[in-house]
Amino acid sequence: MIDSFPEDFRWGAATASYQIEGAATEDGRGASIWDTFSHTPGTTLAGDTGDVACDHYHRYREDVALMARLGLQDYRFSIAWPRVIPSGSGAVNEAGLDFYSRLVDELLANGIRPVATLYHWDLPQPLQDAGGWPARDTAERFAEYAAVVARRLGDRVAVFTTLNEPWCSAYLGYAAGEHAPGARDNAAALTAAYHLLLAHGRGLQALRSELTGEHTLSITLNPANIRPASDSDADRDAAYTADLYANRIFLDPLLRGSLPAALLERTERVTDWSFVRDGDLEVISAPIDVLGVNYYNPHRVGATPPPDGSRALFAGTDDVFHYPQDGPKTGMDWPVEPASMTELLVAMHRDYPGTAFVVTENGAAYPDTVAEDGAVHDPERVAYLAAHIGAVRDAIEAGVDVRGYYAWSLLDNFEWAWGYSQRFGIVHVDFDGDLRRRPKDSFEFYRRVIAANGVPDDVVH
Repeated sequence: MIDSFPEDFRWGAATASYQIEGAATEDGRGASIWDTFSHTPGTTLAGDTGDVACDHYHRYREDVALMARLGLQDYRFSIAWPRVIPSGSGAVNEAGLDFYSRLVDELLANGIRPVATLYHWDLPQPLQDAGGWPARDTAERFAEYAAVVARRLGDRVAVFTTLNEPWCSAYLGYAAGEHAPGARDNAAALTAAYHLLLAHGRGLQALRSELTGEHTLSITLNPANIRPASDSDADRDAAYTADLYANRIFLDPLLRGSLPAALLERTERVTDWSFVRDGDLEVISAPIDVLGVNYYNPHRVGATPPPDGSRALFAGTDDVFHYPQDGPKTGMDWPVEPASMTELLVAMHRDYPGTAFVVTENGAAYPDTVAEDGAVHDPERVAYLAAHIGAVRDAIEAGVDVRGYYAWSLLDNFEWAWGYSQRFGIVHVDFDGDLRRRPKDSFEFYRRVIAANGVPDDVVH
């Protein structure tokens, strides 16, 4: 027996430009905030950078051949804004667009649908120098960039996503300082979050003005399934605050056309929200076709610091703290709890009825090694993927409109501040040698899932 999915369910895998492309200074590509950040001492583990990464820029045909071998239906990739418009605004780098045009053609020739994300965190450095995401003008520049990409690729790319995980761009980049550009300013983080939403809205307008025919337009979030550390009123209130910062700040403007009143009240000591202008929310809440959901693990929070001294959770929330969780963990020390994924999807379906979803990222990092037989055996990842694919099926059976699942990631890659220490790929990449690609056991597992349109019954999950 196979846990089967709807006939039109889409199976894919995902990557991001700075994490795999390399060729950081080739063919007119400009610098991004991640180039600057990763070259700043002390920002990434072992000083790793994305200068070469997986060298996908030169090896994309080899990588697409792997996708075809996998039976991939969709490939979700991101386009590097500084490769297309090096200064962030103005002159277009045709050589950069040519690369993505070749990639799209290669995908289509192999029967794979391109799913293009316009922004996966690699803001052109000149725009950061001009203020970055806390500057309203950056949203307007993003719309210009979206129009350029649509004009060049829109005849062959049917699915466009505006942004990937604006939570990370805003909070990790401008509050926690853990991601590029490495700022630590809570007010700037909230402003950035809002302007990212505005960029999405302006980007949708630009895409719709340039595209003809049928297209699917979306944004991808990383909503969190947040639970209180206890049943105390204080911990429950902390979970409510965390939900506002992690989820409602993005979901309510996008799907309800409003900012939560409770969010405005609880952040008044951080910002006065004077950057919100009349008409913005109407732009931000323009209809999307699907909502991308990236999910990895649940979160447990409390109102007081746990014994391990965990830091505050979000920008300005000095009364919300991460709490440890029991049970199995991934190499990132993230809890493994597939049922939490079902809970999240069901809750979003309940709170935002009529929304269609695609799981645009889901996967796990483990310390993979090449065995004596030359293979990479990763049973923990196989179990993780099997269980979470089962969790998606459970959500569908509960009535949630989930239309696809994309594994993160196709390739081991540059894992941001963790450098090359964390491997999420279903394909192993030899970063210490010739960048050879080795499909892992999880690759073969996922190939079987795609072929069967479900998890085979001989896989325990």
